[in-house]
Amino acid sequence: MSNVQNNKSPLVHAILDAYRLGEEDEALKPIVMVDKTGQPLGRMQNGDYVIFYDIRGEREIQITESLAQAGFDAFPVKQDTLLNFVTMIEYSSELDVQVAFSPLGRIENTLSEVVSNAGLTLCKIAESEKAVHVGYFMNGKNEKVFSGEERIVVPSPEGIDSFALKPEMSACLVRDEICDKLKETDCPLLIANLANVDVVGHIEDRGAVIKAVETVDQELGRIVETCREQGVTLVVTADHGTVEEWLYPDGQVNTGHTKNLVPFVLLDFAVPEPSQHILRPEGELADVAPTLLVLMGIPKPSEMSSESLLQDPILESPSGRRILLLILDGWGLRDEEQGNLIHASQTPNFDKIWADYPHAELLAAGEAVGMPADTVGNSESGHLHLGAGRRILLDRVRIDKAIGDRTFYQNPAFLWAMENARKDKRSLHLLGIVSHYSSHGSIDHLFALLKLAKELEVDKVYVHALIGRRGEKPESGAVYLDKVEKVCQALSIGQVVTVMGRFWALDREHNWDRVEKAYRALVYGEGTPAS
Repeated sequence: MSNVQNNKSPLVHAILDAYRLGEEDEALKPIVMVDKTGQPLGRMQNGDYVIFYDIRGEREIQITESLAQAGFDAFPVKQDTLLNFVTMIEYSSELDVQVAFSPLGRIENTLSEVVSNAGLTLCKIAESEKAVHVGYFMNGKNEKVFSGEERIVVPSPEGIDSFALKPEMSACLVRDEICDKLKETDCPLLIANLANVDVVGHIEDRGAVIKAVETVDQELGRIVETCREQGVTLVVTADHGTVEEWLYPDGQVNTGHTKNLVPFVLLDFAVPEPSQHILRPEGELADVAPTLLVLMGIPKPSEMSSESLLQDPILESPSGRRILLLILDGWGLRDEEQGNLIHASQTPNFDKIWADYPHAELLAAGEAVGMPADTVGNSESGHLHLGAGRRILLDRVRIDKAIGDRTFYQNPAFLWAMENARKDKRSLHLLGIVSHYSSHGSIDHLFALLKLAKELEVDKVYVHALIGRRGEKPESGAVYLDKVEKVCQALSIGQVVTVMGRFWALDREHNWDRVEKAYRALVYGEGTPAS
């Protein structure tokens, strides 16, 4: 941080001032560059070209709608402002934008589709914070709701600035919905998500994180008892780890995801001896779907290349077997106690099922979930692989490969935006996450776009940086902005003109007040001035 402290950049100094006033990266209020007269620089104006280089997509839809969709009316937007818009991947098929890396094709025969095609019903229950994961991502990044698929979305708490203020979130309401559904007998498969550990784990508040862990454990205990009473087969797992490694080796807080294994526990209350099954001791998330299909007596489709975790033969599924797949979002496994907030919490219910029932440890990071080797997992890749039953290469790998073989620099969507910006004498805006490694994007993708703009001799290039500390050290936003500005200087192209926390722009809960704040910074230049 010392080099950043000595930086003369107005934006870096504005960020450091915000830190001193108690702001942090994720919720950093917008800061905008202004000229000597106080006028904001590099705002998005009618006819300009925008490349939103984020990946993943579900948090990017709302801000894209406000900037690119005609007739948008969730909040007032600047009239007669038409932007020529490119997104890195497809955020939604309904967006009228150019897409640089279009989907390679539909992921056929995910768990949901196979169950639906078998003529069976399934139900998915989650807080609104995680509804897109058990829906869109678990269905193979498919917007379709399959025949017989019911979705129950419990609203996450509203009107609070941080879930640290309510680490219980809506877990008790999710549990009520799960238990009510378990008492019905006409739904063979129920999939549910308890969101607290992951969501609250991204906040630097130890007490809130422990409360979140203990809340999930408490609700787990109640769900186990209902499954026992109803004779329902319960499978407990997670999509990735988080708070089991909440400290870096130097003692600083790590609010990001981890590379650790996650649990798989089978409590088969549909048979007289629930602990009778023999499981492979190790596997990966993609093994979960084939395991569930074996338990349901449904043949595994050829597309599912992963294998069941069950080692004992199940010749016939009990008639009317019902299954609950319960995802403890962010619950990782780690023996070390240092920085392990799951160990630091009271978790009698998880401890009991881990001790008493067949269990396995699953890979949930790196190549096992379609990510580069030795990288952390995330909710997108986790739920995608839980549903797909096979390894799926994520968009990040495609894009990194394209940069490596230089096909990135021939991408038609990028060329369209940059060549027309030069020809029309319009500004080119590069909008996205500024982080070494976020599930929403990479600083390397921004650098590649800047290099391409340099090659194509685009005149006016402006960078609008979104920062957010998930898996980053404190005050890393200033460090990353410093790196971006130095690359712009080295290439003699581009200027960072906006920086704000991802909290404002990357919303997925229709908190339009947040999105409007981001919009007004990008278009009108509203925010803390840096000059």
